[in-house]
Amino acid sequence: MKELCGFQLDDLKAWMEANGEKPFRATQVFEWVYSSGLRKPGPLGPGNSHPNLRGVRNSSQIIPRSLGRGSSGAKDFEAMTNLGKELRAKLAASFSFPAIKLLRTVNSEDGETTKFLWELPDQKRVESVLIRSGTRRTVCISCQVGCPARCAFCASGREGLMRNLSVGEIVEQVLHIDRVLKETGERVCHLVYMGMGEPMENYDAVIQSIRLFNDPAAFHISQRRITVSTVGVVEGIQKLAKEDLQVNLVLSLHAPNQHIRKKIIPYARKYPLEEILLAMDDYAQETKRDITYEYTMLAGINDKRIHAEELATLLRGKQCTVNLIPYNPVDGLQLQRPSSETIMTFRMCLEDAGINVTWRYTKGKDIAAACGQLAMQKAEGLVLVP
Repeated sequence: MKELCGFQLDDLKAWMEANGEKPFRATQVFEWVYSSGLRKPGPLGPGNSHPNLRGVRNSSQIIPRSLGRGSSGAKDFEAMTNLGKELRAKLAASFSFPAIKLLRTVNSEDGETTKFLWELPDQKRVESVLIRSGTRRTVCISCQVGCPARCAFCASGREGLMRNLSVGEIVEQVLHIDRVLKETGERVCHLVYMGMGEPMENYDAVIQSIRLFNDPAAFHISQRRITVSTVGVVEGIQKLAKEDLQVNLVLSLHAPNQHIRKKIIPYARKYPLEEILLAMDDYAQETKRDITYEYTMLAGINDKRIHAEELATLLRGKQCTVNLIPYNPVDGLQLQRPSSETIMTFRMCLEDAGINVTWRYTKGKDIAAACGQLAMQKAEGLVLVP
């Protein structure tokens, strides 16, 4: 059965016509599912969030009571009351909606991060994260079950790649979170494909989901507020540059040379660093978008001054920013986070070379929701609100 949230509006109109229905019915369905996606966010202050997700201290079984009951948008086809009974039956027989179920949420101590555990139709599970920062509401999306990259510091790829997510499975992660936020006049306004999986290895589904997120009839999120991360799949970067999209591109670099990079990212053996950097340069030139290079700092491995100097040489003159990410602990990995002094020295070395540098403030580390910590969690028998 096809997932409703995997359909673009034009595709759903074509389905309506093929099934003896008027095309405008597709627009009505989109309105029921996405509530037009046009509501502007209400006034927010730091730390403000949905009342059922705020102030919870590290609870692993807190489910927002509103999700699926009285929230904006239809929870199933029967709720689409301006559609005829016959059409609703056709839709229910042809499409699954919703396709994923919420099993568990976990909230950070500071109330700024919420991690969601989803169950897919085949009972596999993925995680996504809502991050609150001032008035910004960002969702970190997963696009695969597991990950083929197997980065040494990351929990997502420890069991390898199990399968790609469908368009609908990607889109519904954002849809259900957005419905909760809308109840308080908030909305998801930024998206990052930085959860579980390598987006370029699920290229078609990722691109289709981006177009849905950008569609004014659905989420209406600006392409410039969507970020795609990759470990360096060259052909994927080259294809993305030709898509006529204005999304941000991030390379998970993590090393100043190919030798160290192959140790940190086994997947890097498929693509020489020189080829990856050329593809990134072409993307920046083609799209006129700045490039970000993420650099997870691992004590004693890639954090020395000599590494900073080599990185500065590698990136000098490029249209880019380096985002330094202190390592976030993962159970079972014998890796360490560098000291603040080490990170500051590394940063100053890059800045002295004229490289733009940011130092990421870690959110959600206490609930294993920070960079590199998402994994295929077990739900321990919980089957809760879809």
